[in-house]
Amino acid sequence: MAKFLLGALDNAVVRLENVLAILFGRQPPPALCVVPVQELDLRKHNIQNDVLNWDGIFWAVPKHRRTLEKRLKRKYGMPEYVWKMLKPKTNLRVCNQCGKDHEVGVLCPHCYEEVRKETELMQEKIQEELGLNPVDKEVIVLYDGEKDQPPEFYEGKRIVEMKKSRPMWFSKNLMQKTTQQPATTKEVKPNDLA
Repeated sequence: MAKFLLGALDNAVVRLENVLAILFGRQPPPALCVVPVQELDLRKHNIQNDVLNWDGIFWAVPKHRRTLEKRLKRKYGMPEYVWKMLKPKTNLRVCNQCGKDHEVGVLCPHCYEEVRKETELMQEKIQEELGLNPVDKEVIVLYDGEKDQPPEFYEGKRIVEMKKSRPMWFSKNLMQKTTQQPATTKEVKPNDLA
């Protein structure tokens, strides 16, 4: 008998929600009637027991942020108990180009920043002169006083002229194509092992 009454009440609430949606032209608030979860017919609503008994989304997430003091204690220790000494870096080298220090196995950040800025200037100049057209021809970037090739060399190529002198670290041969022929074989076999 209780199941029958609960089903009739559920149908009445659904009809009332539909009528309210038609009258007001929008969806009514999501819950007009609260029914205990244990009394719902799970087969009718296609709800699994696992979902109803599940009490949270994030189980292994910390509730509070570690304070700065605790973070520093974990990192450096405490002088009264264990003191983790700061270790000096032994993998620093001096850059041969600019003289600034950098770690071994890492590009010099100062030189890299200079190259990045110069590349951005070149890209902006190419955009100004050539626009957004697809590059179907070779683009040559020339600095002041660098047109030393014969005119036949520049035929069919796009030329972008920078109105400043070439930086000392940016050598001319970086822009030239390689003279070595590409390898014809794809297999690389070791030789002279013995």
